[in-house]
Amino acid sequence: MLSFLCFLIFLIPLCFFYDFWWLICFLLFFVFFMMFFSFPYFFCWGNLGYFFGCDLISYGLILLSLWICVLMVLASESVFRSLYFPGFFLFIIIFLAVMLYCTFSSISLLSFYVFFESSLIPTLFLILGWGYQPERVQAGIYLLFYTLLASLPLLVGILFVYNNLYSLCFFLLWVGSGLFSGSLFYVCMIFAFLVSMPMFMVHLWLPSAHVEAPVSGSMILAGVLLKLGGYGLIRVFPLLFSFGLVFSFIWISLSLVGGVFVSLFCMRQTDLSSLIAYSSVAHMGMVIGGVMTLSYWGVCSSYVLMIAHGLCSSGLFCLSNISYERFGSRSLLVNKGLINLMPSMAMWWFLLSSCNMAAPPSLNLLGEVGLLSSLVSWSWVVMFVLVFLSFFSAAYTLYMYSYSQHGSLYSGLYTCSLGYVREFSLLFLHWFPLNLIILSVDVAVFCV
Repeated sequence: MLSFLCFLIFLIPLCFFYDFWWLICFLLFFVFFMMFFSFPYFFCWGNLGYFFGCDLISYGLILLSLWICVLMVLASESVFRSLYFPGFFLFIIIFLAVMLYCTFSSISLLSFYVFFESSLIPTLFLILGWGYQPERVQAGIYLLFYTLLASLPLLVGILFVYNNLYSLCFFLLWVGSGLFSGSLFYVCMIFAFLVSMPMFMVHLWLPSAHVEAPVSGSMILAGVLLKLGGYGLIRVFPLLFSFGLVFSFIWISLSLVGGVFVSLFCMRQTDLSSLIAYSSVAHMGMVIGGVMTLSYWGVCSSYVLMIAHGLCSSGLFCLSNISYERFGSRSLLVNKGLINLMPSMAMWWFLLSSCNMAAPPSLNLLGEVGLLSSLVSWSWVVMFVLVFLSFFSAAYTLYMYSYSQHGSLYSGLYTCSLGYVREFSLLFLHWFPLNLIILSVDVAVFCV
């Protein structure tokens, strides 16, 4: 694990050389494929070092982090063309990749907490430095205070665990699962992850951060940073299993009902980035529900949906940015009739929108079918909420597609704008893994 980390760290000096933009993009592709071919053929921790290790859960999320970081460089050519501190921009992306790599490969709860919080720093710099609107300072403050305020009780809970177990290794946490009880400890350990996902009622920082962030910030927020909460929940639940069985109904109910309300919010959004951000909250509500069932099927399906949503939502933000670069606005009142202006992009809007509503053969379908099965097996009452959640998920996606692609062009534009090869390759690299991974998924694993 240390070899990949050193590779990423030694990319940092190259960031400040002139015209090394595409070389760094190629080297990030290279380290991704190096990691891809070091697949852990085991179901426990391997490649262990003093602080780092890898199992199947962390392996998939590390690959997702590296892939999204590569696509961030590919999507942000405007920073390179405008000469607006491109070297520092690359440094922020490499630093973020290092933090995410260390977060997902940590084998200690304390080091996971440190890197989990450190990953917010480069994201904050992306929003403040390359954001689009003057309100980006307020969005950065929302992001910082929501996450830091919720993470302080987590630190106290981690110290309490160490005081009782004298160890913070993930693969030793199950030993002390019977030693901990109390609602305060339970809330302290999971609240930071629920805010990070985010759960309904603590989600207000996410739409403002997405609206003000550049395309790279939106990609990493939707693609990876929202998955940190789900990963953390999966890691700490061995300590909270017996207590979670009693109180999980609170979080499942809040997440699913909140997902329906957020889906209704999506139907009245006029900003493309805000609509996609709210749809992320609705999808993460289902992920929280699946993890909180504490069943094998629910956790596996939540993991699949996290990977699928990371690729799909990041691709939708890229499409939104492509329209923004042409029109200078992300408003649906302006971005309409795009099938006339950019007919070549209409296909990509359709493909990624269909993935967002879990149409086959996307990986989203596998994750949502598994989550529906696990939640209904947990309690048949939630079926009534899931019906509305699935229906409105398709409704707001069709609303976004139809309002952006159809209608008369704003301000009388009749020219045809063709996309660049870079943009087509960027969208293809989002869509292709999303529909390819499902071919290698062994459904029998879910039946164990």
